[in-house]
Amino acid sequence: MPDNPRWKRRPAGSTWGDWGPDDQLGRLNLLTADKVKQGVAEVREGKTFCLSLPLDYPGGTAVNARRHPPRLIANKREGMPYIAYPLARENPQFVDVICDGIVEMTLQYSTQWDSLAHVGQLFDADGDGKPEIVFYNGYRAGEDIIGPVDYRDGGAVGQGEHVGALALGIENLAAHPVQGRGVMIDLERHCGRGEEFVGYDRLMRIMEADKVEVTEGDLLCFRTGYDRVILGMNKHPDAATLAANPGAGLDGRDERFYPFGRRRPHLRQPRGRADAVATVRGRGFVCLAAAPRALPVQARGLSRRNLAIIGPGRLAARAQSLALLANRAALASAGRGRLAGQCRGNRLKRGKRCSISINSSPIVAPPSPEIRATRRCATSSPAPSPIRLPS
Repeated sequence: MPDNPRWKRRPAGSTWGDWGPDDQLGRLNLLTADKVKQGVAEVREGKTFCLSLPLDYPGGTAVNARRHPPRLIANKREGMPYIAYPLARENPQFVDVICDGIVEMTLQYSTQWDSLAHVGQLFDADGDGKPEIVFYNGYRAGEDIIGPVDYRDGGAVGQGEHVGALALGIENLAAHPVQGRGVMIDLERHCGRGEEFVGYDRLMRIMEADKVEVTEGDLLCFRTGYDRVILGMNKHPDAATLAANPGAGLDGRDERFYPFGRRRPHLRQPRGRADAVATVRGRGFVCLAAAPRALPVQARGLSRRNLAIIGPGRLAARAQSLALLANRAALASAGRGRLAGQCRGNRLKRGKRCSISINSSPIVAPPSPEIRATRRCATSSPAPSPIRLPS
């Protein structure tokens, strides 16, 4: 982990520091040129459409009493409203007519992108037992995000005019255009528009039913139908209708969603990868480890320190490891210490001695604790235990 002048500790599961000490993009760094090309390759009909509601929707304040509709105000020129203003008023030779307006709006009234300065946290980033108001990558309230009142240390000290975000502002997103491979998960189709907290298992079933595949760096959109509810009320939102149709959302209490926040989202193995498992040799044993950039999990920087010897020819993964499903139902002996996948299993195809390669199917992590190893091959035959890989 690189040194960072703003923090000594980072929140568990965060990506602080993963892209450098001064990074202000976060996971937008995953939108590489390759991801843009993947998005272009998905185009079939060339149709375009807008994902934004009109800026004057939902209308009123029923959705949120603190957020008001935008106000359009005419700017002024020479003390006169500067809308449809003929410049001939100032010089008969001028023929131009000018409009120059002012918009006053609540930034979160309608559809909006949230920057990384939108939500911070009270967190002990200094490691001194005292929480600070910090944002992504340790950027600080009162230093990098400055409002008219300083709420640090439990106080409320006025400090003049509102400044805004000197770091993590939305301009960073504009300078790194959000273009790539888009993927939609249709929650409305499966859950309706009523309230439902979608857990990990439910989401996996929805994705499987709709044949949705998500890979690292994809732009993931959840369709809930809430936009239809808003548009259907024609800028006169009804509180009862809104309450009855909030739309489905992810269940943040399901801990299996937490890998989504890591650098390699735990969703689905990209198909056709033959390099997802690598052989790592040590003193007197051979074990399996995730090859870098192959699995949809954090699989970089692997070493023997992630494994512990628990007996002759047996290895156990440490607590932070992640299991790779390779159970007895999915494996069959192929002879001489090799394994072949059964047709409905994980499709581990026959490989060379001391290696296993992934054929095509997604890999999901079960709660299995053990790696078996011998001096000759990474798995014992004929009935191997589940394989557990370092994360």
